Amino acid sequence: MITKSVARIVVLQLCFALLALHQSVQAADKNWTVGRTIDGQANLQGVWENNSITPVERPEIFGERATLSDEEMVFLNRRIGEIIADGGDALFGEGVLQAAFSGEVKSYDPSTGNYDQQWMVDRKVHNRTSQIIDPSNGRFPAKTEQALAHEADLRAYAAEHPADSWTDRSLSERCVHRDVPNLGSGYNSYWQIVQAADHVSIIQEMFHDVRMIPLIEKPPLDEKIKLWNGSSRGYWDGDTLVIDTKNFNEKNDPGLNTEARIYQERLTRINESQLQYDIVVHDPGTYTDDYTRRIIFDNSEDQIYEYACHEGNYGMMNILSGHRAEERMALGARQNSN
Repeated sequence: MITKSVARIVVLQLCFALLALHQSVQAADKNWTVGRTIDGQANLQGVWENNSITPVERPEIFGERATLSDEEMVFLNRRIGEIIADGGDALFGEGVLQAAFSGEVKSYDPSTGNYDQQWMVDRKVHNRTSQIIDPSNGRFPAKTEQALAHEADLRAYAAEHPADSWTDRSLSERCVHRDVPNLGSGYNSYWQIVQAADHVSIIQEMFHDVRMIPLIEKPPLDEKIKLWNGSSRGYWDGDTLVIDTKNFNEKNDPGLNTEARIYQERLTRINESQLQYDIVVHDPGTYTDDYTRRIIFDNSEDQIYEYACHEGNYGMMNILSGHRAEERMALGARQNSN
């Protein structure tokens, strides 16, 4: 029988081997050149996974450091191996990094149970301490006073009206919309890119969103037309695909002045197996300044699986009927107290 201590030694040895392989791949990438499509464009096609454990904002433990040391990379790979081997609750988003450093694996939904770790994909350790690269402190800019007041109003309303009707529930619960671009990691976080001479398509299986991005000269969409996914226009800056998106629907986000939001995405193939994704966010309704995120997407040989979310599903019915039951119980308690 293999003891836990022996298993951890094996995991550690694998981590050192993976780190050495990572370093050798980085060295080899200096001589790598991007492939071309039949139309001569840089080939970005394929399925790309966003399974990095890099947090959006830099944790305070890293101070001003933008990158991890080799020792920290080894430590994180080892801890992730141990967490996966031990099973337990699934770790979504940034939960992996928090669990690795704290040693405590926390469920994101302890009240109703959770996925366990066997349902989750393998997470990737990249060497940045935050996805935000601008501002240089790795954290979001300050929020506007109006945005802070708006968020407080939303929290107060949600506390008083958690489920008066389906419109009080989030768009994702209602299977209507889940952000474009959807940058959540570790949960159905796959992008499929298909290129043609005059268009690029980006498919994400979170409510079956397909973004059709023209690469040809087209007049901008009228400002009066607002869409769930916004209106995108693309062009090539050398071998980097640049996508500008605006005309967002005010209803697609509970933020303030969503219609003023503008995204610029930049996708660059950096080696045979990785894609660098940068996004500059102009969101004057929420933040006092623009910010930039950088994520490394890893190539996947797997196909994208359907995300089976159905509007009007039994979950929504149960949420609303459960809240009606709570209201009846509260009314009965008040009547009995009188």
